[in-house]
Amino acid sequence: MIPSMTDSAVKAAMKAITETSATTSEKIEMLIEIAQGVLKKPKTANDVWNAVALYDKADELCQGEHPLLKARAKLGKANALRTIPDNGTQLLLQAKTNYQEALPVLQELASPPELAEAQMNLGLVLQSLIPFKLAQFTECIQIYQQALRVFTYQEYPQEYAILHNNIAIAYLSMSTGSQQQYLYEGLAVQSFETALKHINLIEHPKEYAMLQNNLGNALQYLPSSHPFKNNLRAVTAYDEALKIRNAQDTPLEYANTIANKANALINLPDNPEKPESGNSRNLQEAINYYQQAFEIFIKNKQDEQAQVVSQALQELEAGNE
Repeated sequence: MIPSMTDSAVKAAMKAITETSATTSEKIEMLIEIAQGVLKKPKTANDVWNAVALYDKADELCQGEHPLLKARAKLGKANALRTIPDNGTQLLLQAKTNYQEALPVLQELASPPELAEAQMNLGLVLQSLIPFKLAQFTECIQIYQQALRVFTYQEYPQEYAILHNNIAIAYLSMSTGSQQQYLYEGLAVQSFETALKHINLIEHPKEYAMLQNNLGNALQYLPSSHPFKNNLRAVTAYDEALKIRNAQDTPLEYANTIANKANALINLPDNPEKPESGNSRNLQEAINYYQQAFEIFIKNKQDEQAQVVSQALQELEAGNE
């Protein structure tokens, strides 16, 4: 594996490929392999662009032959393009085109997991294009569900969890200002809960914590005639996530979860059976969580998140005086 590729190193690799006595298919495979090595640990955006150049060369060598290798070159290029920081949509649209061109060939010639991974990544690109009105949530959900036919919880628990998480987030985004708000938010909660039937704390701790944290968020903001019940369920979900997330090993994830839990606590009475007794204990716990989260965000230079928590803390302390 090549840790970093300079322009001269890419040229040398391409020259070596040209001069070798290997077959065309072997040359294409070598170019794809080198590009994959670059993308494993790119040090700069230029490394990613160099990988794109290698995939383009592999694509060019395919000409009208080697359809599966050509599809893999397009797939690799799409994976590279979607990781390059870009405020606009040009690179995402290029990635989308490459995925869509590769998918029919993968469907015919590739293994089911290779096809499902491409579908999953195309879903991520489509989800990124939605704010620009260049894709629809229904497209994302549909392609994620296609990937779930292969990425089952028995064989691919990590991908299974991520797909259900992404589907739920798509449903939550669809609910904003929608007439079907209750339906979409209910489907989001259902997607989290479906995944959590199979993703457990012992075998899949990272995915378990992600799903529990995001389930808590969905429950907390779910319109309901039983807000106490939903907030209690949200706090329980956050507590499950906090069995994994901690300030030492996963500080940013921990800070996000305790800030989310604080948001729920401020809306809960200390004793749900006697709401008239107030919530001074929960308010104090929320203040403590906000303070912890603020310190972690500042330490890790997460200024935007620190500002949000700081504002919530100020409002809470002002209302608590």
